[in-house]
Amino acid sequence: MATTNDIKNGTVLNLDGQLWRVLWFQHHKPGKGNTVVRTKIKNVLNGKVVDRTFPADTKIEMAQVDRRDMQYLYADASGYVVMDTDTYEQLTIPEDVIGDDKDYLLEGMIVTVATNEGNPLYVDLPASIEVEVTYTEPGLQGDRSTGGNKPATVETGKQVQVPLFITTGERIRISTADGSYLGRAQS
Repeated sequence: MATTNDIKNGTVLNLDGQLWRVLWFQHHKPGKGNTVVRTKIKNVLNGKVVDRTFPADTKIEMAQVDRRDMQYLYADASGYVVMDTDTYEQLTIPEDVIGDDKDYLLEGMIVTVATNEGNPLYVDLPASIEVEVTYTEPGLQGDRSTGGNKPATVETGKQVQVPLFITTGERIRISTADGSYLGRAQS
């Protein structure tokens, strides 16, 4: 058993028989009263996000989670296939576990897969990825970096907003947290 003082971002808690992943936490000492731990947790199975407050030093059960770096191989009808680069063991991750992160998966990409008793819980992607712009409207003469944005489709099929000077075929960096444009890819 652990206590609420052991909570960190990414920790998986077993609360009332369900697994919850800690997205955010904060120790809070009000002017009067006892210290509490405020958390934002996400249900691993259904994706529901809730705010929950625990009294400090409350005993909680932490789930045993195995986090391993794996290489994304391909997607098929059964899900998304990843491979452990040490053992070459393959694991199929269901689409509901991947969720919207599928828009950022590139073949050969290294991702962190969290499992509990052999069942995939979630996938952590790198903070940003480099992708090629497969289609965007051409820019016009005089377009500047501060002149606005336009939609562009990247190689994963995701549509992102890019500056007007970006053209089809360019490589750009985008954030996997919100899909925002971060800049041109370094050559």
